[in-house]
Amino acid sequence: MDIDTGINSGIDEKAAVTALAALAQGMRLRVFRALVGAGPQGLTPGVLAATLGVGPSTLSFHLKELVHAGLVTQQREGRHLIYRPELVHMNALLAYLTAHCCDGQRCETVVPAAGCSGC
Repeated sequence: MDIDTGINSGIDEKAAVTALAALAQGMRLRVFRALVGAGPQGLTPGVLAATLGVGPSTLSFHLKELVHAGLVTQQREGRHLIYRPELVHMNALLAYLTAHCCDGQRCETVVPAAGCSGC
């Protein structure tokens, strides 16, 4: 529960700052957006690296930061690692950021991205 608003966003200030700090770096933002674009099936590091034109060690560093921030999950499937966007955490962050909008009432100006059915 957000102490300032009384609205349960599922995230507190410390978690919001951690997530925003992770996204405040260009490559991490690109990685996160690529994973959101891939949706729940996620992507392997190899596909991400090829898509973004980044080396494996650099990608690994940024993925670790996104996992630490709770924005991305990592799951082993056989010999592969699959990275997925943590949409619940992302939506909790958005709810936290918009909790004061329109005095905490449902706000018609906060609209999900076009074509986003999984959020």
